[in-house]
Amino acid sequence: MAARARGSVWEIQPGDVGAAGLAAAEAGAFLAALRSAAAAAGPGAPGDAVWAAVAAAGVLRPEHPHALHQLVYYSVYAGWDRAARGPPPYWFPSPIDCKQTNLGRLMEENGPKLLGPSYKDPISSFNRFYRFSVENQEVYWSMVLKQLAVKFQQEPKAILSTSDRSNKGGTWLQGAVLNIAECCLLPCPSLKRTDDSTAIIWRDEGLDDHPVNRMSLKELRSQVITVANALDTMFQKGDRIAIDMPMTCDAVIIYLAIVLGGFVVVSIADSFAPQEIGTRMAVSKAKAIFTQDFIIRGGKKVPLYSRVVQGTSSKAVVIPATGGYLGVTLRNGDVSWKDFLSRAAGRSSIYSAAYQSADAITNILFSSGTTGEPKAIPWTQLAPIRCAADTWAHLDVQPQDIGCWPTNLGWVMGPIILYSCFLNGATLALYHGSPLGRDFCKFVQDAGVTVLGSVPSLVKSWKAGNYAKGLDWTKIRVLGTTGEASDIDDNLWLTSRTSYKPIVECCGGTELASSYIQGSLLQPQAFGAFSGASMSTGFVILDEQGTPYPDDVPCAGEVGLFPLYFGATNWLLNADHNEVYFDGMPIYKGRQLRRHGDIVQRTVGGYYIVQGRADDTMNLGGIKTSSVEIERVCNRADEGLLETAAVSIKRAGGGPEHLAILAVLKDRSAQYDVNLLKSKFQRAIQKNLNPLFKVSYVKIVPEFPRTASNKLLRRVLRDQLKQELSNHSKL
Repeated sequence: MAARARGSVWEIQPGDVGAAGLAAAEAGAFLAALRSAAAAAGPGAPGDAVWAAVAAAGVLRPEHPHALHQLVYYSVYAGWDRAARGPPPYWFPSPIDCKQTNLGRLMEENGPKLLGPSYKDPISSFNRFYRFSVENQEVYWSMVLKQLAVKFQQEPKAILSTSDRSNKGGTWLQGAVLNIAECCLLPCPSLKRTDDSTAIIWRDEGLDDHPVNRMSLKELRSQVITVANALDTMFQKGDRIAIDMPMTCDAVIIYLAIVLGGFVVVSIADSFAPQEIGTRMAVSKAKAIFTQDFIIRGGKKVPLYSRVVQGTSSKAVVIPATGGYLGVTLRNGDVSWKDFLSRAAGRSSIYSAAYQSADAITNILFSSGTTGEPKAIPWTQLAPIRCAADTWAHLDVQPQDIGCWPTNLGWVMGPIILYSCFLNGATLALYHGSPLGRDFCKFVQDAGVTVLGSVPSLVKSWKAGNYAKGLDWTKIRVLGTTGEASDIDDNLWLTSRTSYKPIVECCGGTELASSYIQGSLLQPQAFGAFSGASMSTGFVILDEQGTPYPDDVPCAGEVGLFPLYFGATNWLLNADHNEVYFDGMPIYKGRQLRRHGDIVQRTVGGYYIVQGRADDTMNLGGIKTSSVEIERVCNRADEGLLETAAVSIKRAGGGPEHLAILAVLKDRSAQYDVNLLKSKFQRAIQKNLNPLFKVSYVKIVPEFPRTASNKLLRRVLRDQLKQELSNHSKL
């Protein structure tokens, strides 16, 4: 149970500290240290100054109970007026450390030249430098390209050409020739990457007390060349080859080999049913598929090859999940991993990479397919560069880092973390198993992970099980999160485990190869909020008439992206790109804006909060709001709640929208009074959001429907509720 927050940090008493789980013998010393740190902020200091002083003093430690972190954080900010001041920040950039970040070094070196005498330092000049990157993209990208392990066989004639007006996104790196997989595999002196550098660290589930495994860059390159040689015996250059398996070392090797050899990866998530596999194979016209016999999760063997066989008749290369032998009988025409690799025997260990133009396709990914057929999104060689550049600038990935982001090559974060590590000279950390429990959390410690990415539901699982207890996560220097709206208290737990390192919120899309909006280590960070657009990305927030709000005005509306966007796709395999992304969007400064579909709020203080997709907004009593806004408030209404989902439904005969809230409990077997829960939701919404919003219906459910990439399917919940309530007068 969380300790009750006080009206200010000065009102916290020894009994409060004890109730938060700290031993009585430690309470006095803790309170003295807390008050000393708070006093250092100065008399009458605002909450952000007090919190900055408390965090800097290290009063709160990772081993302290979460309830103690809650007590202090919520007490410090008890009097904070969000309406007047915006979201309260929990992390502040250091004037000294900021100059050691990737972006800070770039600014220190180039800021005076580019911004003139007004340049001061990376923190105070950040906003001006960001605007410069939007208005002078050729200059920005020419600088950033030099920071990455990107090796051109032919240098680009120009960074950006806008002469072809039919190409709304512009032509990038015109004339450039390269192989982006080769860039990942070669030593790079500027990044201090040698053949002996560790490229991958991994561990298999079930071997959690064993040392982690390591693969050098030379070993990785050798194995990629072996697979590329075997591919050459079976396929023609340009053929599309699918990967449907967990993100293991073998999967990463196969991915790089396909791209190195001049073939095209088709990304399919390992959670899909046979029909979904078949759809993606057909849409992409894939010639073959790499898969596993089983998936090992939580000690259980989940069939995978059998799903692939049901989904497609294309040739399959099948890898054993454990050991050297397959646990399934292959159908005629399919090939075991061992037999596939034997095809490379006798071929040269020196491989000639397939060099192609920058706009050559390397990967076909798919949207999550929440409505109809999933969009088939082709990535060119520009997309990996954008991945690496964004994590270089915003997550500050550096050569000494060890990056871990539990995901799958079927989803955009798989290729993003792969390229982010290899093109920045960092080490990729992979856990061959479920990321939900303590075993994964221990791997993070044992691998020495320094950049850890997640999705909110993962953090929720780690927190609910207290899986980081007793583990040392203090080597982590930056955290990332994406996929859905973050929960403030879950993120408080997450950052507290790392001694309050920054969490970089990221929100983008597969078709952008990046995040259009995210946090920065050169700006203060607030829980569940984005501190700005990504570097070189411009956007506006549109009102209901499609007119952009002024850039410095708090507002909420649909986001419109500036179309000149490095790495963004400019066509779709199975849909009209212009129709999906441009038709109906307004013209802004002479160019048509690009649609993304998010509703974004710009707060007082200049933070941004993504309020969900445009179709997840609702009109309650004539006031537009979003599901995400309501869920943020309701998630903290009762200690027994794991998560909530807010949807609006209408009576069959029409009329106004009614608010329904569905809830998942931490303890699925617990008995809860739904009416009591409804009144708690009502009070929380009236106090924290809008006194006019009325909760009409509450239901407890065992779990929420989600896409395979873990996005909440509110549309499905809405349809289920409509069906359920159609014969009742519940509303």
